[in-house]
Amino acid sequence: MSRDVCTARGTVDSSALGRTLMHEHIFTLTPDVQQNHDEWQEEERIADAVRRLSELKAAGYDTIVDPTVIGLGRYVPRIVRVADQVDINIVVATGVYTYDEVPFFFQLRGPGLRPDLPEPMVDMFVRDLIEGIPGCGGVRAAFLKCAIDERGMTRGVERVLRAVAQAHRRTGAPITLHTHPGTKRGLDAHRVLSEEGVDPTRVVLGHSGDSTDADHLSQLADLGYILGMDRFGIDAILSFEDRVATVAEMIRRGYAGRMVLSHDASCYFDWLDPSFHGAAANWHYLHIENDVLPALRRRGVTEDQIDQMLVENPRRYFETVDAY
Repeated sequence: MSRDVCTARGTVDSSALGRTLMHEHIFTLTPDVQQNHDEWQEEERIADAVRRLSELKAAGYDTIVDPTVIGLGRYVPRIVRVADQVDINIVVATGVYTYDEVPFFFQLRGPGLRPDLPEPMVDMFVRDLIEGIPGCGGVRAAFLKCAIDERGMTRGVERVLRAVAQAHRRTGAPITLHTHPGTKRGLDAHRVLSEEGVDPTRVVLGHSGDSTDADHLSQLADLGYILGMDRFGIDAILSFEDRVATVAEMIRRGYAGRMVLSHDASCYFDWLDPSFHGAAANWHYLHIENDVLPALRRRGVTEDQIDQMLVENPRRYFETVDAY
């Protein structure tokens, strides 16, 4: 059954999401550096984002899902300005991104101050999902985002993950989780999510495509998780050939219905020295269309299977959201 999906321009029917890239950022920033440095040029960056997203729309894509949350330079009013100038849906998130401790803002609030106090992150996330994001004219987040990386289930990571799970239980909003498949962190997350009563079918395990371990990925898919094969273009972590081969192998095993595709790219990403971008020529929004899909077709992947990963699975992810 179709549902309204919140975007940076208001709601759209889930049937209108079309081809969807499920893990793309527009801006990934360090705000307190940018506010005290001369690198950031607001109007230039917004115009560049509009150009890049317009190119993506012209290539046949209708939606990007942007999991930029606290810890990644989230500022949704800027995203609304971009969305107002492009004919593409931008679905925004709420949550917190950390590999270790919670941001200082939360360290002495709620259970960080005293174990019996309620978790303020939960109410913050629920507000973004139900009432709207402050300063955005009623724009609401449509999903939750957090992270677990190589460092594992630290105290801070677990606190955020449980807050995300509790906000999910209160709102029905789905979850996207940054993971580190090389250390099988998806299984660590599964333990906590299970304790919090989260249905795995409501969760994308991001960056699953960083691994060639098809047996491990099959284990996660069999638990019900959606696998984010979402770092195409980051060849320094895993080669193009290996990423394509892994997706093709998972499809051969019958998991086309459990994967989504993306790049984890940004129009502007200030965590990297500008000189790095020359070594990441494929890390952009059009790499899947221009290079990945042709390579998958050469390996026997059908158009129906491609549509399942780019259209049907993203639509189902948002359609299963309980009414707020």
